[in-house]
Amino acid sequence: MDEGCARRYGFSMPVSPSLLPKRPGPVDGPPDVVSEVLEALRFSTILFGRFDLGAPWALRLPKKENATFYVLVQGTMRLGVDGLDSPLQVSAGDVVLVPKGSAHVLDDGARRALATRDFIPNEALRGSVTAPHRLGGAGPVSTLITGCFRFSSGVQSPLLSTLPPALHLSAQDPQVASWLSSTVRLIDAESAARRPGSALVLGRLADVLLVQAFRARVTSGVARGAGLQALADPTIGAALGLMHGRLSEPWTVARLASSVGVSRSGFAARFHQLVGEPPLQYLARWRMTKAAQWLRETHDSLPEVAECVGYVSAVAFNKAFKRWHGVGPGGYRRTHGAAIAARR
Repeated sequence: MDEGCARRYGFSMPVSPSLLPKRPGPVDGPPDVVSEVLEALRFSTILFGRFDLGAPWALRLPKKENATFYVLVQGTMRLGVDGLDSPLQVSAGDVVLVPKGSAHVLDDGARRALATRDFIPNEALRGSVTAPHRLGGAGPVSTLITGCFRFSSGVQSPLLSTLPPALHLSAQDPQVASWLSSTVRLIDAESAARRPGSALVLGRLADVLLVQAFRARVTSGVARGAGLQALADPTIGAALGLMHGRLSEPWTVARLASSVGVSRSGFAARFHQLVGEPPLQYLARWRMTKAAQWLRETHDSLPEVAECVGYVSAVAFNKAFKRWHGVGPGGYRRTHGAAIAARR
C-alpha cells in the first residue's frame, strides 16, 4: 500500500483530523471488512418509535427502501416477511432486522388467521413515535421498539446483497445472548426515559445493533448462500482482507490465490461461490465504492484518489468510475460537494 494513501485514508495510520470519517477509522492490524463496508454505506438511523401493543394486534408494513429493525422488550410476536417460508416466532429480548425493506406483517401470534379489525393503521403508529401510548386491544401487552436505517443511494456491496429477508437474533442463542441483552437493555431504558440527547444516544445504539447483527451473521456458521459469511472462511476471508487493506496494489487472481496459499482455479471458484461474484469484479466494485466515498469526503485531487484505488492512469480511472457510477469523478464530486462542505 502506498504510504501516502495509508496516511490519507487510514489503512495503517491515522488520518488528519480534517479527513476523519463520521465514525472512527480502522486501527493498526488486519482490515475490518465489515466495518469498512458499513462505513462506505454511510447508514444512518432515520426513525425511532416505542409502542405498547395490546392483544389482539397486527401491523402491516409495505415494502420500502430502508432497512427496519425491531427490538421486542416484552411479550411475544410473530413476524412474517415476504421471501421467508414461514413466520418467525419472536420472544422478549429478541431483535429482528429486515435488511432489504421487504414487506412484512407483525402480530401477537395468538391466532391462525388475522382479523382485519386487528390491524393498527400506520397513521396511529406515526403518532406514537414522539408520544408513545398503548395501541391495539385490551389483552396482554407486547412492548416493541422499532427503527429504520437509511443507506447511501447507489452504494452496493455483494457481501450484503445476499442477506436473507430477515435476520433474527434470539436472546436464547448462547452465541449472542451476552452482548444482545446489554444492547437491548440500553435501548429499552433510553427509549422509555426520553431524556435530553436521547435521539442521539438511540441512533448510536442502533448503529451498534446493526453492526452486531452483521457480525453475528459472519460467525453464525451458516453454510448456504453467499455474502458476509465468506469472511468466516479462512482462505476467502484472508483474500478479502488483502483487497481491502492493500487496495492500490495490482492484484490478479493468480497473485491473490498465491497470497492465501491455494490454486488459482480453486480460489476463483470458491471466491465466486462465497462472495457472489468473481474476485476481480468484486475488487473493481470496491475500488469504485471507496473512490466515490473519498471524492465525497476529501479535497484530494482526482489523480491522488485514482492512485489510491489502484489506477496509474487518470484516464483509465475516469472511464472506470463513469462505467460504475454513470458520471465521471469530477461531476460526481460536484454533485456531492455538500458532504465536503459539511465537514469544514
